Amino acid sequence: MSLVLAGTVAGLVLGDAWLWVAVEWSPPAYAGFYASGGFDTPTTVALLVAAPVKAALLWLILRAPAPGPLDRRARALRRLLYLAVAHALVLWYPIALLPDVVGAVFQLALWSAIDVLYLLVIRWRSRMLRAAAGVAFAVELAGTADEVLDELDLPELGSSEVAAAVLMLGGAAAIIITLVGQRRDGRWSRGTQAAGWLSVGVYALVIPFGVFFEGIPGGGPVLPVVMGVMALVGTVWLAATARELPVEDRPADPPPARRRVTRVAVAAVAMLPVIALIHPEQTPHLTHTGWSPACYDRPGFGDLKPAERDAAFLCRARSTDGGVPPMFPDGLSDQEVLAYGRVLCRAKDHDEQEAVLTRAGSARAAWGADPWDLVYVCPEIVGAAHPELLRSAAETEAANDAHIAEMNAECRDPWPRTKGVVQATARYFLFADGDHGYLVHDPGDESAEGEMDQAIDELYDDGDALVGAVGSTVLVGHVEDVTDLCLTVKAFRTAPPRRLAGWDQVTEVPVVSRSGRLTVPELDGGDAGAGAPMPNLAIAGKGRYRLRVHVRVGDAGEEHLVVVFPGASRKRLELKS
Repeated sequence: MSLVLAGTVAGLVLGDAWLWVAVEWSPPAYAGFYASGGFDTPTTVALLVAAPVKAALLWLILRAPAPGPLDRRARALRRLLYLAVAHALVLWYPIALLPDVVGAVFQLALWSAIDVLYLLVIRWRSRMLRAAAGVAFAVELAGTADEVLDELDLPELGSSEVAAAVLMLGGAAAIIITLVGQRRDGRWSRGTQAAGWLSVGVYALVIPFGVFFEGIPGGGPVLPVVMGVMALVGTVWLAATARELPVEDRPADPPPARRRVTRVAVAAVAMLPVIALIHPEQTPHLTHTGWSPACYDRPGFGDLKPAERDAAFLCRARSTDGGVPPMFPDGLSDQEVLAYGRVLCRAKDHDEQEAVLTRAGSARAAWGADPWDLVYVCPEIVGAAHPELLRSAAETEAANDAHIAEMNAECRDPWPRTKGVVQATARYFLFADGDHGYLVHDPGDESAEGEMDQAIDELYDDGDALVGAVGSTVLVGHVEDVTDLCLTVKAFRTAPPRRLAGWDQVTEVPVVSRSGRLTVPELDGGDAGAGAPMPNLAIAGKGRYRLRVHVRVGDAGEEHLVVVFPGASRKRLELKS
């Protein structure tokens, strides 16, 4: 205790880093991590208050073991408990320098042995209680094993929210049932049991602390200091459990006054999590922020229950995806954000939306608000103008499929009397803001890196060129500034007749298939691609081919016919331009 207190006084003189080392028992670098600009007044006060508390707890931890004989199992349990104490105080740092998986495996091995010895050493005096302890210990160890799986990048046991919650509560259940066993055993004093119950309260208190404060930037090191003090309570219980193993009879009960103080302390720690969850009505409720895990998924309106739609709007209103500022500042409560959202729904135009967002303190008021965000708070208003936003994911997919099928049906084979070995006709969708064109390429060619850029250069080097061909990549441009065109592809075993009549441009270029495939990209969940499956045009396998592109623009829009056949020539032919 004297060393800790003397070190604290020395830290006040030598600077923030040494004050951190004296109180937190961790390297100076940790102080810079939590507060790179130095400690503010609340942090310094928190460290000065924590120093005597931690010194007192350390005195309880380092008390000499009670004398008395121990059998082999009890002796092993005492050593493992003291190893757990040493890890909590000192060994955590050198282990933290090793790969994370080493620390996770160490914890799993240590607590597996301790839990087994708990079952064998504690006199449970009930088979049902021992069995319940075994189940609680198994759940606790499953949570530790889950951390090992996570570090090894293997599928986790607690992948679902329910499973994760069960594994998290397993630790508290293991402590509680161990305390019940200690009480029935009779060897452990009331003070040891009180320390155990306090550790349960600390365990419950850490959960809301982590939920509410972990994601808050700039919170400073006060919270780690407080949580470091609370964590020592569990270490006191472990050390006291190891110290009193040989005591056969419980010591005399403490005076009534001390028992009352202990009960008040236990009740206070147990009630703090509940009190922390209760806020006055005027306190901002920040249930969903831009970095909340519940905001990672973006379900459609039709996939949400009515009670879930407000939360979906809060996620979008506070989103910072892409580095853009959120629609509303973080200082606004959930209730205020939802109220502003409903006011935005009733805005008559963009200028009125901008005025509402400006009043709310938005950093992007000039952007207004999008209907696909507002639909979650006022579906009756947005849905009247945009009924497609009310669909579920399945309904949206079905509508997209129907639209693509309708667009494909509008395209006809421009060379119906000449059948290819394989062929297909479909609508090809391009980016609305100006796509280069579409590819006929070898998707399995790993050596084609850079060919796309060369094909683009070739396409634009000659203002009249419509096709850029390099190796296994052919880029076909478009005549008009279109968002889609009708595309027919055919593959032949020999060169078909040159059909030039009725076409505006006809170009023939060489192409190679290094993997035995030549095809056109399909529309697979993206914005560009063919609306139907495209065949493999390399019908002769690996080798060289000729690719003939026919292009025309008429009443039906822009049409393309792509003909592929084996050929070793490497010439580029402008058959019609």
